[in-house]
Amino acid sequence: MTARPLVTIEEARRLLSEAGAPVTRTETCALEHLHGRVLARALVAANDVPAFARSAMDGFAIRAADTAAASRDSPVPLRVVDEAWAGHPATGTVRSGTAIAIATGGVIPEGADAVVMVEDTSRHGNEVSVGARVERGQHVSPRASDLRAGAAALEAGDLLTPARVGVVAALGLTGAEVYRRPVVAILSSGDEVAPAGAPLGPGQVHDVNTHTLAAIVAASGGSAVAHARLADRAGDVERAVREAAGSDLVLVSGGSSVGGRDFVLDVLGRLGDIRFQGISVKPGKPTVLAVVEGRPVIGMPGNPTSCLSNGYLLVAPLVRRLARLPPLEPRIVPARLAKAVSSPPDRHQFYTVRIAEGIAEPAFKGSGDITSMARADGYFEIPVGVGRVDAGATIHVTLF
Repeated sequence: MTARPLVTIEEARRLLSEAGAPVTRTETCALEHLHGRVLARALVAANDVPAFARSAMDGFAIRAADTAAASRDSPVPLRVVDEAWAGHPATGTVRSGTAIAIATGGVIPEGADAVVMVEDTSRHGNEVSVGARVERGQHVSPRASDLRAGAAALEAGDLLTPARVGVVAALGLTGAEVYRRPVVAILSSGDEVAPAGAPLGPGQVHDVNTHTLAAIVAASGGSAVAHARLADRAGDVERAVREAAGSDLVLVSGGSSVGGRDFVLDVLGRLGDIRFQGISVKPGKPTVLAVVEGRPVIGMPGNPTSCLSNGYLLVAPLVRRLARLPPLEPRIVPARLAKAVSSPPDRHQFYTVRIAEGIAEPAFKGSGDITSMARADGYFEIPVGVGRVDAGATIHVTLF
């Protein structure tokens, strides 16, 4: 296959934003598992919430008119005829000259039109002295103050935050219809790669990429499905990609040893349409995007640092879009670079650093060294055309 020019990171992101479509499959999810999911159907309040007027304070339910002349120096005495606690409404009625003790959240009893705070009263047995004037409706939360029956409580597409899960619960529901998580197939290839826990043969390393990519997918709202390790053979890769036809996204890690990247390109070229075959970045240059039967397939670098770097930069945003989640807002902090670093002037480099007291210490070791990511707090970008960043320079670090 004829090599294509490398694309910029901006072009790679644009092409990825056009690949694949957000999931349309839905499922009903129990209330306790709704957090972080995306609502698929609008929720309408079937009843007023709350279904009764309630007290906003601990105190006494009264008639406001009875306190017209009340003051700290000249309190008004009222007779306490009942009590109203949350979940236990009073059975009595407030009439002129009477009061009912009430707790926050308690049902406003019949006849009352206001609540006086307990701090403005003094109780002695069945009599309470009110030392402040209150207005009609004061410290009373009206019926339907939160939601009125028939009102839209949540819209389709809403991300279910803790507060929105609370809305679902307030509606009296035990669950809601949400979009399913996009399924991401992870195919790891390479004769040199051994499964986690397996003894290593000569020249072998344990599989890192399957697990870092699965973690990226899970953190981005997707459901990762790891397939059995593939040997360095085009036929194995082709069969595995075909078998992943039910997935929303396929990630193929590795296959680049001894020019093996060519067979990944050949396989993806036979099965679909290659959108790009390499990005002018460091780390992560050998990255391929193809669309196979409408499904994006990304050939990821085999080196763990390169793979994880592009997992953060490219895979995570794509999975979030497929999952209908909003884009993540990057957390960026300024820091001073502790040591000078160099960069290939023809590539856009994402350089990992550790930060301590505003000083950024270079953490990058090599594309095959996963600890250069594990011990880093984030990365700063060195654009194309810049071959060196001097010690002491102010950089802007995007935190992981």
